[in-house]
Formats: sequence, structure tokens, C-alpha cells
Amino acid sequence: MNLVDSFSEFKAGKNIDRPTMVRVLEDVFRTLIRKKYGSDDNFDVIVNTQNGDLEMWRVRLIVPDGEVTEQDKQISFSEAQAIDDDYEIGEECYEQLTLIEFGRRAIMAARQTLISRIMDLEKDEIYKKYMDRVGDIVLGEVSQIMKREVLILDDVTGNELVIPRNEMIRGDYFRKGDMVRGVIRRVEMKNNNPVIVVSRTDTTFLEKLLEQEVPEIEDGLITVKKIVRIPGERAKVAVESYDERIDPVGACVGMKGSRIHGIVRELKNENIDIVNYTTNINLYIQRSLTPAKVSSISLDDEKMRASVFLAADQVSLAIGKGGSNIKLAGKLTGYEIDVYREDAELEVEDVALTEFNDEIEDWVIETLKGIGCDTARSVLNLSKDELIRRTDLEDETVEEVLRILASEFDQD
Repeated sequence: MNLVDSFSEFKAGKNIDRPTMVRVLEDVFRTLIRKKYGSDDNFDVIVNTQNGDLEMWRVRLIVPDGEVTEQDKQISFSEAQAIDDDYEIGEECYEQLTLIEFGRRAIMAARQTLISRIMDLEKDEIYKKYMDRVGDIVLGEVSQIMKREVLILDDVTGNELVIPRNEMIRGDYFRKGDMVRGVIRRVEMKNNNPVIVVSRTDTTFLEKLLEQEVPEIEDGLITVKKIVRIPGERAKVAVESYDERIDPVGACVGMKGSRIHGIVRELKNENIDIVNYTTNINLYIQRSLTPAKVSSISLDDEKMRASVFLAADQVSLAIGKGGSNIKLAGKLTGYEIDVYREDAELEVEDVALTEFNDEIEDWVIETLKGIGCDTARSVLNLSKDELIRRTDLEDETVEEVLRILASEFDQD
């Protein structure tokens, strides 16, 4: 029974650098020696860095028979001759140790210690490796689907990664064996085990997808200034080019949408608006509200608020489904955006809000006038969600106002 046979499984296939493995092996076996002999001062532990073989040698000074005073450091001439008859008095005697000499229990204890140390080192290596990859895209195969998360195996390393449900795009549906892409969002230690969390909703995922599809971004010719997302629904990306010859929006979209289409499919048909970044706030807000066409903008820089005026048929485009377009435009520019219909577009057959003071309380009318709605149609042109957002009125109050105003024109 020898060391190489007993511990051969630790020589290969471990994701640990060789010098670290050598230190661990030497430390484990020196501990074994200390437990048996009380000290490891006169012992050599040799690890072959090429093939992983390991040897232990006891080194003692050869003295004449009957003159041994320190058992740990000296050996009698006759004992040394029994090991090798070429030994002479005054030389150092090298005696190779085998595992069997330490006893079965000591061997098993050393084995468990070694396994534990190797596992801890592997966990540390995985943690460090993925910490360096936070923000990188990873591809993995779905291995297990659970209630709150999906487990995938890294296609490169085989390590287990986690996609929590709240990091998935609405509409994501995976089956075992599916290949899934995401961005490494964070790495944490739980119960001494590394947990690698992957996200498909993080803005970094969209940014990295753009880098993969648009060489000009990877080369630094185009910079992604900011990304805002409602995952699976809509995203807005502000880009800037440092080369006047390059149209950043055109480069990101590609010929006939060739570059952006792949990203849209990956993100479950998320509607992606690419806009040119500019320091001109008026123009930036105008671009951020795409696809709506803005007529004019009034800024209140102190309150970081913008009043945007549009033609009647552009109001719904500016607001977007469920208010998504105006919400993302606000996040992209940093301004609270209020949308107003142009006065010039008001219908002739309109009614002033004050005409409804017998059905709508005065304070509600004043609140609506405070956001620029002083006629019935100017209120009806805004969605319920937009009215609630801009007035802070209760759900029921807004519904009642809309019902009263709509009934006026229904009767007409």
C-alpha cells in the first residue's frame, strides 16, 4: 500500500493550480507525521510536480550502537545497516515511510482532511473565477427547473449557475436541455458554497448583446451612454459615436435591422429604441420619446421637469402602452416628462372643465387644470394611468371623471 495508489484521484482533474495542490498535500501529510512522531522536523515530504507522486522520508544521524540519545534525530549503526548496508557512522539515514505504518484510522482521517481541503480550494477557485466574470454573458444548459429558480450548467466549465425567477424576462419558458444566455450579475457565498446568479433582465445583458452584435461598440468607436429597460416589453438605448463618419443608430440597427433583430428575439420581442445621445436636453428628450413626434418642449431645469407638447395623434405614441414609453424616456433623460396636447389641435366641439362643476368637485377640476387640462377633451386625450401619475388623484376619482366627461360627448 503506497501514497500514490491511495491518493491518485487527487492528482488530476482538479481545478486547482499545481503549486497550491503541492502545498495542500505536503501540509496534510506533515500533520499525519506530527500526530505519530510528535514533530515533523526530521522528515521530508516530497511531491513530484510532474506526476503528483508523493513520498515521505525520515532523516536521522547514524551513531555507534548504544550511543543513541535522541530517538527522533539519531539512529544506531546496526538499525541503519538493516535499512541499507552501505550506510556508515556519521551519515544521514533516509528511511522511506509507507501509509500502512500510520494505521488505518490515521490514514482515513488524513484522507478526509485532504478531501475537505481540496473541496474548499475548488469552491474558492470557482468563486474567484466568476467574480472576475461579473458582467460577462454566459451560455448554459438547463439542468433543473424549480419553483423560484432555474439551474443551468455553464457550457464552458460545467459549473452550476442560478437564474432566479425575478431575473427572467416575462415570457421566458425553459425546458430541461434548453440552452439559455444571460449575464453574470453577482457571485456570493452561501453556506460556504459559491452561488453564481445569472440575470436576463439586467441592463448589462442588453449592453453585452449589443457589443456582440455591433463590432463598432466592441472596438470603442460607438459608446453606449445609457440603457433603460422594462424587460420583455421595451428598452431605450442612448448611443454616441466618436467618429463623424459613423451613424451610431444605423450601426446598431444594421442593414434592414439585421443586427437588432437577433437581440429582439433573444429578449422575447422586447421593443428596442436606439437614440442618438446629445447634451442638448431639448433634443435628447425629443429623441427619447420616439416614435412620437414632438412639437415643442418647455423645460424647468430646477425641478428637472419637462412639458412636452404634441399633436393629438402623437400623444398616445409618446405615452406608450401602459405608460412604458414616457416612463423610459424619463429614466433615460433624468427629467420628469409631462405630455400635453397642442392647443391648436383642440376640437371646436370642446367643453371647459368648469362647465362640469355640478358633477365634479372644484378641487378636482383645479387639480386637472394644474396639469394643463382645462377642457374635457384635453383630459380624455390622456390615459387613466397618465392622469393618475400626473395628478396623484385616486383611481376611483379618475374613473368617475373620465366617465362624466365621456358621457357628455356620447350624448352629443
